[in-house]
Amino acid sequence: MNTPTHLLIAVTAFGKPAEFRINTGAILGGLLPDLSLYAMAGYSLFILGNSGDHVFGTQYFSEEWQNVFRIDNSLFLWGGLLAAGMMLARPWLSALGGSGILHIVTDLPLHNDDARQHFWPATDWVFESPISYWDSSRYGNIVSVVEAGLCLVLMIVLVRRFRSIPGRALVLLCGAPQIALVVAFAIR
Repeated sequence: MNTPTHLLIAVTAFGKPAEFRINTGAILGGLLPDLSLYAMAGYSLFILGNSGDHVFGTQYFSEEWQNVFRIDNSLFLWGGLLAAGMMLARPWLSALGGSGILHIVTDLPLHNDDARQHFWPATDWVFESPISYWDSSRYGNIVSVVEAGLCLVLMIVLVRRFRSIPGRALVLLCGAPQIALVVAFAIR
């Protein structure tokens, strides 16, 4: 699943109008499981000058990158944050942990050969779904349209929930890239 969708799901599930800390926790939980990929891929592409094929065909699957992904995509790590937030009565930490869990749970059925070790450190096992959010040979063309529809629905829900101009702008900023991507691919 694409990061904009994760952000919208996180804010829909945990966000609250006029609760900056809780909303920040929700957004961070929706973002952080993907942030290492953006950082490492960005560095490799734009600083080191590597090709996209090398980054996503070789480096992504390297032991070094997978070692990072197993940590920031661990259900145990995110579950620990959620439990800590609940035990310490810190709603922002609960939103962070809960959003991280939602991110992973919604990724689980949509990654095939690019799946991550979501159950680390208990096991290195990887669930390779027959469905992919991006690979058209694994229904990615269908998933992308469904995902864009989900983004649109969540954006409507959130624009109705968050009445402030900055809140609504943030919702549109989160969801618009996903919808634009699907429209661009449909037009070509």
